[in-house]
Amino acid sequence: MPASPLVAPAADRPWVGNLTIRALRHAEQEIGIEFVLRGDSPMSSWVRRVRPGDPAGIFDLGTMYRLPRHARGRPLVGDETALPAILSILDSDPNPPPTEVIVEVVNAADVRSVLMPTGLHSHCLSRDVESVRPGIRALEAVRSAESPEGPVHTWVAGESRLATGTRRHLVNDRGVPRRDVCVHGYWRLGRSTPG
Repeated sequence: MPASPLVAPAADRPWVGNLTIRALRHAEQEIGIEFVLRGDSPMSSWVRRVRPGDPAGIFDLGTMYRLPRHARGRPLVGDETALPAILSILDSDPNPPPTEVIVEVVNAADVRSVLMPTGLHSHCLSRDVESVRPGIRALEAVRSAESPEGPVHTWVAGESRLATGTRRHLVNDRGVPRRDVCVHGYWRLGRSTPG
């Protein structure tokens, strides 16, 4: 195996998925990770079968969220798969700018209380019926929200249509500069994904 498994031939390459670290416990040499079990994706299957002592590797990709200096606010939008990353973003900033959080989850029982720092407005929406496409309620909330004042940097993650639909709305309908909308399509409905 080469020094970097990511350049190995596909047949020899280990399965790799991106996860958000929620807690570093240095004394215990542990990390805390949250994720959503979703169908039979490779990540969900691995989580169901992994046991203490099983090998796993870590590639530190660093922090994937940085608020640009010009931004005076930050809408954070996602579905249940983005909640760990949103919470990590909130945890990492002791002096947050005005923040609007829109999170869509599967059902009302999944709604969890989040410690809200000053300046944070949180909207937790539930689908509650299987016929509602994931991301639709969050996208509707983005479309009906008032445009924030001043330059903001919007971060969106979750089902790919939520991510691209939010960017399309903000850029095309509201005139937000494309550089101020950061999207991550974590998964695609009806399609097996690596994670």
